[in-house]
Amino acid sequence: MDLTPLDVRYQEFPTGLRGYRKEAVRGYLARVAEVMEALIQENEALREKVRSLEEEALRLKEAEGELRRAVVAAEKIARELKAQAEKEAELIRKEAQAAKEQVVREAAEELKRIRGEIERARQEKVLFLAQFRGLLEGYLESLKRLEEGA
Repeated sequence: MDLTPLDVRYQEFPTGLRGYRKEAVRGYLARVAEVMEALIQENEALREKVRSLEEEALRLKEAEGELRRAVVAAEKIARELKAQAEKEAELIRKEAQAAKEQVVREAAEELKRIRGEIERARQEKVLFLAQFRGLLEGYLESLKRLEEGA
């Protein structure tokens, strides 16, 4: 059975022979009713605070869930970006390797061409020297004959 401050304040007691003094009982019941009223108000305030804290806890749990989802999404994005960066780095490395190989091939071809030109120049030099020697010998031979004939 619920008991309210008003029930306490206006409670009537039967009187008997040499019963309690009504003023003293009334005073005491009034003080009990005031304490009850204060306790009821405090209880109501605490219930309101509990409700408010439960709502806040629920809101924080929802925020925590959203934060966890955001962290998971950020981790996924980070993994994807890292994988993409690794793929791009590998592609750049392969392109650089291919470019290096092309430059080496071109340099080897140029070296081969230059060596061929050097060899042809040597052969032309030998041929030129042989022809010049022959011409010079022929000229000297002509001079010798002229000197002998004179």
